[in-house]
Order: sequence, then C-alpha cells, then structure tokens
Amino acid sequence: MKPLVVDLFAGGFGWTAGFLAEGYRSVAFDIEHQPWHGPVPEGCDLVLQDVRTLHGSQFKDAAVIVASPPCQFFSYTAMPWSRAKALAAEVRSSAFRYEKELELFTTCFRIAQQASVPLIVENVKGAEPWVGRAKWHSGPYYFWGDVPALMPDNKWIKQGDDPSWFYDNYANSARRFGSHSKERKAWSASIAKIPPDLSRHVATCFKPI
Repeated sequence: MKPLVVDLFAGGFGWTAGFLAEGYRSVAFDIEHQPWHGPVPEGCDLVLQDVRTLHGSQFKDAAVIVASPPCQFFSYTAMPWSRAKALAAEVRSSAFRYEKELELFTTCFRIAQQASVPLIVENVKGAEPWVGRAKWHSGPYYFWGDVPALMPDNKWIKQGDDPSWFYDNYANSARRFGSHSKERKAWSASIAKIPPDLSRHVATCFKPI
C-alpha cells in the first residue's frame, strides 16, 4: 500500500502534488475548495472540514502530516504600515486575542501529537515573532516541526529572500484587484503554493523504506 500523507489546509495542493509524485496517497483537508485552488489531484481524497475539529487518532497510519495554515494575519502584522503595527500591538496586549490568532497554527501540532506522526508546518517569516524561530526556510517558505536534517539549498526561491517581496507584491495586487475579489484570492493562493520540487524533497525524506 502506498504511504499516506495528511495535508492540512490543502489550498492549491502544493504539498499533495509533490507527495503524489513520490508515490504517496494523500488525504487533504480544507474548509472550502474554490476554483482558484485547481482540480483535486488524482490520488488525493479531499475532505471539506474545519481542521480544528480533527483528532490525531484518525491519522496514526500516516507517514507524515504537512500543513500550511493561513498566513494572512502573520503576513499583515509584519508589514511596515501603521495599521499593521497597531494590530500587532493590540493582539500582543490581549492574551485571548493572541490565542485566537494562533489557534489554526497550534492545531497542527496538537493533531500530530495525538497521532504520534511527524509534522512539518509551512508559513511565512512574519509568523516567527508569534510562534518562534523557524527551523529552515527557502525564500518566503518557512518551516517548523520535524524538518528533515538535510534540506536543499535555497534554489526554489521564487520571490527572493528579501522580506519586502510580500510587501511589494501585496501592494501591486491591491492596485490591480479589489480586496475581496476572486482575482486577489487567486493571486494569494498562487504565491502561497509550495513549489513542487520542494514538496517532493520533503516527501522523499519521509518515505518508508
């Protein structure tokens, strides 16, 4: 039987695509599936369910759990705008608000602990002030959890290692698309998608012998 990867917050299936290419089967979870996420890949079972309702005991047979929880909050509070700085200060001053914003991120670790399965969480550099220093990164893709000891050089950097890449692209998209438009959402999904060669590398590291 093919090894199983569990993909939390699957979005555009960046993680799943690389694992499928390495001979895995995937069970992917997200709260919705939109046209800009693309078709569900063959070999992947997509479950539309709030990740917070999952229990890790469901995934004890998985080889690994991967996750890319929403990064909008972390990205926004890292921006040099006065509103972004004010929001970050407000969240830090309120323990309840702080926990609420981190819930989706910490849920991944809860599920992996319950399953006793390795976990890799991907997010943006802006998450570091809230969740701690990442173990490794390639350009805008930052990784926490059971990151393999040997990771590739930063050769899959799409936007460069300058943190201003998100600010510049966000500002450009804001001028082109409305804040709640399908175009903006499609743009956000495209830049957040894990590069296939990077996800394939991680897949090879966890493939059962």
